[in-house]
Parts: sequence; C-alpha cells; structure tokens
Amino acid sequence: MKCGVRFSRSRASVQAMSLVELMIALTIGLIVLTAAGVIWIFVLQSFVAAGNYADLDSKSRVAVDVMMAEIRESSSVVGFQNNGSNKWLFVTNSLEANSGIRYSWDSGSRMLVRQRSGDPDRAYLTECDAWDFQLFQRTPHPSGVYVFYPATNVLGANDVTLAKLINMSWRCSRSFLGQKRNTENVQTAQVVLRNKQ
Repeated sequence: MKCGVRFSRSRASVQAMSLVELMIALTIGLIVLTAAGVIWIFVLQSFVAAGNYADLDSKSRVAVDVMMAEIRESSSVVGFQNNGSNKWLFVTNSLEANSGIRYSWDSGSRMLVRQRSGDPDRAYLTECDAWDFQLFQRTPHPSGVYVFYPATNVLGANDVTLAKLINMSWRCSRSFLGQKRNTENVQTAQVVLRNKQ
C-alpha cells in the first residue's frame, strides 16, 4: 500500500478581493488615519499652549520681581493715569538723584515699558492685554493690622500724596493659530513704598 499526499490547486479556491471589500477596507483605513491625525494635532496644540503659558508666566514673574524692587525703594508717587488705552505711573525716591521711574502701558503695542532718566527704555512685558493699578493708603489700626483705604482726599479725588501702597494687576496672552487658547496669564501684586514717610 502506497500512501502519498497530493496537493492540488484549483482555480475555485484562490479568490481576489471584491470591489465592495476593497472599498470597506479603504474606508476603515481612512477613518483610522483621520482619527490619528486629529489626535496628533490636538496633542501638538496642547504642548504649544502649555509652552506659551509657561513662557508668559516666567516673563510675568520676572517683571513683577523687578518692578516690586524698584517701587519699594520709591518714596512717593508723583503722577499717574489709570484709565484709557494709555496708562502710566510715575514714582520717585527723594533720597536719590535721577530716581524717577515711569511705567507706561499702551494698548496698541501691548507693552509695559519702564522709563528712567539716563537709562534706555526697557520693556518689562510684551503681549500685555491689560495693566491696571490702584493707589491705597496704608493706615495702621489699633489692633496692629494695616487697613488699606483708597488714596483719596476728603472730596473723593485721588491724592498721590496719600499713596503708600500700589495694587497692580496685568493680563498677558499669546495667540496660537489665530486664537487665544489656554495661554492667558494673570498676575497681581501689592507693593508698599518703603521710603515714604
């Protein structure tokens, strides 16, 4: 008895893909590639937004540190304008010559600039959407706590001679693909004029 294995190929057992099967496979592949592309774009946007936010936060922290050091050494507020599209604050130290410092913000350029006599202008903040400040008195209370009242006279008008504390806030943002997405940074600071008598 002979035992053998026979292989046969018939044309009926070998089949190609039909047009319907090919179209279904292409549709599924296109859906998978589209979903992967959308996820990839979302991840890239998130990384860029986080990087922008960290960069804006870093610049704002440097600006607040430098401004606080300069304003603390001041002895008085000389003048200010805190409404409109161009705001400015001018402080000086009566103990030093040429110590007048003017901080100005322009809504058109979105910059907060320090101007000091004898020094070149220095941009502390760029991409700054808003800069606001208020002047306050720093009145001691019998309980040992300081109470902050607006620096106004009896008529309710602002009086720079009463200003001992400056409360500042600003908001910076950066556009990404034409939109401001998760890149807004808000900072606030209260600064006491240490040399004011």
